Amino acid sequence: MVAQEVGEPGDVLTVRRVPVPEPGPGQVLVRVDAAPVHAGDLHVIRGRYGYAPPFPAVPGLECAGTVAALGPGAGAGEDGEDGLRLGQRVTTVGVTGTWQEFVVADAAQVLPVPDSLSVSTAAQLIVSPLTAWLLVTGFDLGPGDWLVQTAANSTVGQLVLDLSRQLGFRTVNVVRRRAAVDRIRALGGTEVVCTEDEDLPERLAQLTAAHPMSKAIDCVAGRVGADVLRALAPGGELVVYGALSTHRQTDPAMLGIPVPADAIIFGGRSVRGFFLSRWFATTPPQVARRELGEVIALVEKSAMTVPEGQAIPVERALEAVHLAEAPGHGGKPLLVL
Repeated sequence: MVAQEVGEPGDVLTVRRVPVPEPGPGQVLVRVDAAPVHAGDLHVIRGRYGYAPPFPAVPGLECAGTVAALGPGAGAGEDGEDGLRLGQRVTTVGVTGTWQEFVVADAAQVLPVPDSLSVSTAAQLIVSPLTAWLLVTGFDLGPGDWLVQTAANSTVGQLVLDLSRQLGFRTVNVVRRRAAVDRIRALGGTEVVCTEDEDLPERLAQLTAAHPMSKAIDCVAGRVGADVLRALAPGGELVVYGALSTHRQTDPAMLGIPVPADAIIFGGRSVRGFFLSRWFATTPPQVARRELGEVIALVEKSAMTVPEGQAIPVERALEAVHLAEAPGHGGKPLLVL
């Protein structure tokens, strides 16, 4: 799948046939089985993400597949235990351009996938689980602590709820549809606020009056993010890792978060951003692999459960693109190649 130029995905995406690439020294050729369609992928195509590839460009932030070829120096050692081997199930880490049948990656950017994991889970093993893990561990949350999160019904939101059960912290979960409330409660959400029919500032004020809260993560931005920030206790911190409220917006005034000055000046509250690509770029490789190992171990033992995706053939890629941003779309769209 190729985005011919910057624009709306439905207008600029086409299917192309290109030569199968050859892996160079220290590289691996991965035969892609499935690649998720993230909202971030669509923002890359729109030219509104944290990086912009040269166009035409193949989108895609992660995938799962098997090792199809090994460049010099990329294979296993003589004992067969070190390195990668042909036919091995793998996922890519920090590799873009995954919406295609074959992807070349440096061997250091390819991780083995446990055989117990489904293709759907393996294809979503990095972006959402690692984001949830880093957001939660960045706050050092433990028993009795509270965390406010928006977009609680998203994949990251559900994984945060998994971690809340593991670590014992409590959650206030903001969702936009009444239909999602029972699901979030069933997943272990302590409190749920639905913006479809509840006043968010009023409900947050009620909840924080009983339990002062100083930690929040936000994937919506806009007015919702500002309301959450104002509800935090003095000295509280809001980490913004997404901006769902800006989807399909073109007005620059709508592409932000109206941070209330009094909440910052008088309450000492703060806002910071989290961008997984930047984390990879600024984190020592050994630290990144350790954190990834923690996440994969949690997923393998079902302590973190990645919601099953929807397999969609590449010939119906535009359907997958639409589903990625449709309310209540179900599991993550997965391009099956």
